[in-house]
Amino acid sequence: MTEKIRVGMVGFGLAGRVFHAPVIASVPALQLATVVERHGEESRRIYPDVEVVRDVEHLLEDDDIDLVVVTTPNVSHFEIARSALLADKHVVVEKPFTITSEEARELTVLSHRQGRVLSVHQNRRWDGDFLTVRRILGAGMLGRIVEYESHFDRFRNQPRAGAWREEAQPGSGLLYDLGPHLIDQALVLFGPPQLVSADIRTQRDGGKADDYFDLTLHYEDHTARLKAGMLVREPTAHFTIHGSEGSFVKYGLDPQEDALKRGLVPSETPGWGEEPEERWGVLNAQVNGLHVRGKVETLPGSYPGYYQNVADAIQGRAPLEVTPEAASATMRVMELAIESSREKMALAFEE
Repeated sequence: MTEKIRVGMVGFGLAGRVFHAPVIASVPALQLATVVERHGEESRRIYPDVEVVRDVEHLLEDDDIDLVVVTTPNVSHFEIARSALLADKHVVVEKPFTITSEEARELTVLSHRQGRVLSVHQNRRWDGDFLTVRRILGAGMLGRIVEYESHFDRFRNQPRAGAWREEAQPGSGLLYDLGPHLIDQALVLFGPPQLVSADIRTQRDGGKADDYFDLTLHYEDHTARLKAGMLVREPTAHFTIHGSEGSFVKYGLDPQEDALKRGLVPSETPGWGEEPEERWGVLNAQVNGLHVRGKVETLPGSYPGYYQNVADAIQGRAPLEVTPEAASATMRVMELAIESSREKMALAFEE
C-alpha cells in the first residue's frame, strides 16, 4: 500500500474549513496532518488527529509534511507558496493563484526548478454542469460554437462589513473572487483568446471593491462572455451556449458548494454531487440527423477529483490537470480585463 501524502494546511477560515479540509479527508491517498491557526484550535475539534501550529515556519520545517495547502487571503499566496516550494514541499494554492501574472510566472518557474507539484484550486472544473458542458462540446453536439456565456449570479445588496474581500486592496473584489473560476473554465474549453475586453464596476451603495464584471474573451469565430454580479435577485442561466447545430441552456449552480457549507463530507454522503432532475440543462440541437430537444442529465460533480489528481501527480501516476501554466494564463486574463475596463478598449492576449 502506498504511504499517504501528509498535508499541511495554512489557514482554517471559510476556504480551509469548508472547501478544502472535508475534500482532502475524502481522498484516501491524503492525510490532513497539520493546520496553521494563529488563534484557537478549531481544526482539531473537527479533526482530532490534526496537529495545530501557530506559524508557517513551523509547518515548513516539518520534514514529514509533503503537501502544503495555502488557504489564506489572496495577498499572502505568493510569499507562502514561494516559501513552501523552497522548503521542497508540493503546493496547492487557493484561487486566485497570486495577485499578478508576474508572481504566477515566478512560482511556475520555481516549481519546475524544485521538481515539486504546484497547482491552483480550480475545483469548479469538477462541477457536474461543467463536466456535462465539456462532454456536450467534446461530442460536437452543438456543431461549431458561436457564442458561450457563463454567469455567477448572486444577490447581497449590502457590502459585508469587515470582509477583506470587500475592501479596496490588492486582490479583493468580485473579479478576483469568481473571475478565476469562469475564466479557467473558458480557457479549458477554448484555449487562449485573441482579445480580452471587460467592464468592471462597483454597483452597490457604499461598496469599496468591484462587485460586478462583464468580461468577454474574443476568439476567431466565437465569443465567451463571463459575468458575475451581486445585484442579481432573479438568477439568469448559468450556462448558455449556441452553436451551428443547436443550443444548450442550464440554470442553477453545482450542489457541492452548498453541501460543503452544510457540513457534509463527500466520502460520507451518498449521491454526492448529483443534481435533481428539475435542475438539468436543456439541449435543443440537430444530432446525427435527428432533432433532439429535452433535458440532459447532469453528470455527478466531484470536488475530490481535484485532490485525487494532485495526489496522483505527486505519486507519478497521472499528469497534473490544473497546472501552474494554466493558472498563470488565468491571471493574465484578469490583468487584461482590469486594464480593458480602465481604458475602455479590447486588448490582445499575450502571456
